[in-house]
Amino acid sequence: MAAAVGGRVVAEQATSLWRLPNPLAYLRSFSVASSTSAASSNTTNSASKKPKRRKKKNLFEVARFLPNWGIGYHMAKTHWTNVSYEITKINLYKDGRHGKAWGIAYKDGVPADALKKISGVHKRCWRYIPSAQKSKAEPKLEVHEA
Repeated sequence: MAAAVGGRVVAEQATSLWRLPNPLAYLRSFSVASSTSAASSNTTNSASKKPKRRKKKNLFEVARFLPNWGIGYHMAKTHWTNVSYEITKINLYKDGRHGKAWGIAYKDGVPADALKKISGVHKRCWRYIPSAQKSKAEPKLEVHEA
């Protein structure tokens, strides 16, 4: 009779294990816990090693750091070669990152046309051209002799 009672207790313990929502997942959690923590530490290390890519700037974000919002300075899109604009006028919106700009187009260092509105000023591909000298629009004094 004692053997029957002992066998009954073992049977009840075995059936209580199967009453869990997912008994196999419960058993696997002991063996998987150490491997998942190692895997998660590897993913954080690989993510921290990757350098963060720098966001390119639109014309106004480049001009913000130049004196007088870049008026008189040369700027070009990154994929242009031997072409730039000399900024003559900027109309900023309130946020300071959007607006309209006008300038004189330069091709191979020679002014190409008259003043025109610059297209694509909000695209993120603008750069400052430091080699081009800032033009100084100073009025020339004329002396008339009588």
